[in-house]
Amino acid sequence: MKKTSTRLADGRELIYYDLRDDAVRDAADRRPLERTVTTSEIRRDPLLGDSVAVASHRQGRTYHPPADECPLCPTRGDRLSEIPDTSYDVVVFENRFPSLAGDSGRCEVVCFTSDHDASFADLTAEQARLVLDAWTDRTAELSHLPSVEQVFCFENRGAEIGVTLGHPHGQIYAYPFTTPRTARMLRSLAAHREATGGQNLFDAVLERELAGERVVLESEHWAAFVPYAAHWPYEVHLYPKRRVPDLLALDEAARSEFPQVYLELLGRFDRIFGEGEPPTPYIAAWHQAPFGAPAEPGGATRDDFALHLELFTIRRTSGKLKFLAGSESGMNVFINDVPPERAAERLREVASS
Repeated sequence: MKKTSTRLADGRELIYYDLRDDAVRDAADRRPLERTVTTSEIRRDPLLGDSVAVASHRQGRTYHPPADECPLCPTRGDRLSEIPDTSYDVVVFENRFPSLAGDSGRCEVVCFTSDHDASFADLTAEQARLVLDAWTDRTAELSHLPSVEQVFCFENRGAEIGVTLGHPHGQIYAYPFTTPRTARMLRSLAAHREATGGQNLFDAVLERELAGERVVLESEHWAAFVPYAAHWPYEVHLYPKRRVPDLLALDEAARSEFPQVYLELLGRFDRIFGEGEPPTPYIAAWHQAPFGAPAEPGGATRDDFALHLELFTIRRTSGKLKFLAGSESGMNVFINDVPPERAAERLREVASS
């Protein structure tokens, strides 16, 4: 992998990740952009104890442009985009309309490929490995920022999810706090350790799932399963079998095997609802340990946490979506229409389709 860092016309950082070591990335951003001004603010909810990012400048962000005006495609002739070069393998750049900025963190865009009509599932194993290396590198770099406590790499895919740019891409949020979801996991970890005399909850969950009926696929270094209490109609958790706190700690064996496993998993997601159906909308979310110290004495540490990816879709059956209505949105109590055992069975059925 070759990494080349440059600056866009408004001062934002852009990084090329190339498969070839001889790639030259010296194209200049020819757009007449003024320096980006953001208004991100973090406000804490005194009742729930969580944080909300208020970012009014995002109202003006790019919204469903036609394909020939996609800002994530390479620059071609007079059609100028966020990527100054005429081609690329993987690109990461600072979001022009970030939810988090400055002392409130940082938001980046990750373009998986220059092919506008592709998806992550269409990548080769070599390309998927390059994306993994880019995620890992950005996690390392962002962890050094004094305002950053947790790094979240994720992909929103599909208009149903709310994606406003059709080009295959993901995002990275660098939060200045530990996210509420992670904080809840850390509390559960600490409680389980105390109740069992030192056992790790993630290890116990993985062991139980591997011995059960909800395994979707398993390789030497990775395991994917539908969790016992899945929130979403089709939800899969992907774990490295050796517990590590974040992407940085993955060994080479797990890194090498990841592309085949993940591409197979994404391919199965696209086949859940049968032939002729539109691509399955999904969210793919990497859960990594925060970089700060435990929130309270005796709490779970980074080494207790288990890196894992949660992949889920809001489509519950052909042509029907799972909406977060009163119980989910109002009280955070999910109601799942698809039994996790049936979801796992279906994801195994489509393995050879």
